[in-house]
Amino acid sequence: MKLLVTGGAGFIGSAVIRHIINNTSDEVVNLDKLTYAGNLESLAEVSDSPRYNFEQVDICNRAEVDRVLAQHQPDAIMHLAAESHVDRSIDGPAEFIETNIVGTYTLLEATRQYWQSLEETKKANFRFHHISTDEVYGDLTHPNELPSPLVGEGLGERGSLPLFTEQTPYTPSSPYSASKASSDHLVRAWHRTYGLPVLVTNCSNNYGPYHFPEKLIPLMILNALEGKPLPVYGKGDQIRDWLYVEDHARALYKVVTEGSPGETYNIGGHNEKQNIEVVHTICDILQQLRPQERSYRDQITNVKDRPGHDMRYAIDASKIQNELDWVPEETFETGIRKTVQWYLDNLDWCQRVQDGSYQRERLGAGE
Repeated sequence: MKLLVTGGAGFIGSAVIRHIINNTSDEVVNLDKLTYAGNLESLAEVSDSPRYNFEQVDICNRAEVDRVLAQHQPDAIMHLAAESHVDRSIDGPAEFIETNIVGTYTLLEATRQYWQSLEETKKANFRFHHISTDEVYGDLTHPNELPSPLVGEGLGERGSLPLFTEQTPYTPSSPYSASKASSDHLVRAWHRTYGLPVLVTNCSNNYGPYHFPEKLIPLMILNALEGKPLPVYGKGDQIRDWLYVEDHARALYKVVTEGSPGETYNIGGHNEKQNIEVVHTICDILQQLRPQERSYRDQITNVKDRPGHDMRYAIDASKIQNELDWVPEETFETGIRKTVQWYLDNLDWCQRVQDGSYQRERLGAGE
């Protein structure tokens, strides 16, 4: 099979491509604009494969998207190209509207024309897989509704707490999540109206190697190592379900190859943690792997929360487990240790991807 992966130089996209090249016999065409968060170094280990091709193309450029589809004739598209940082969307929503909504529309229309031109067997087997986020569902639980053991004392068991299912209504809170919700609706509309065989996945927070340092986990690791403050929004009691990126890549390949057209699959890591727990864990691992005289925890600094910050996300991933036999292989404890070690071993990469674009300054203050 030949797969076209949009946003393949990004964090999740590069993990998907590495998984496909290293574990299957499929071909991959990586279509990426190479914005600040796209980095071909993330694909160095597979870039020499004869089954890998790269096209530097903006998904908003219809003519170039048409050319790539005609030239490479993919059997499926995995659409990951997106602006994806909530804080950046607060500071500058326009790019998120352009890429996530207009770009997805442009790609859908190009794909529809391409799909309709295929001979019947290829047309029947074709898939358009749209990769989205659990943030489209909005704030799952208000802090006043959390059982008291959850507030400030660690998460513990899920118990009777609500979870996002594939039927959860959309109530996005940020410009980022609203733009992704819009793109999800477009994809489903192209399925309903035109019959385009689509798949949609909504995932929880990813972490792992090659993550751009604007996101929580790499930001904490790098700031800690440099003796800088570790900025935690509010009390740090926001809850997220953490998914190791390589587990996510396996799930996405499962969906595009085995999922049923028109279906949505939620992908989660079964690892709900408060943000402050995540930061404490990083500090403690660093103290073991790169000990220093004072505790890394002493660098934690509480800062003003970002506007509209959702309190809790949590995925019910039972559908993908029951229908496609996927479960995460990494626990948070094993995945976060691997992640911290990777950053310790790849500090040069971290420096190169930040040069000229981002120096870990505060984003999304909403002021």
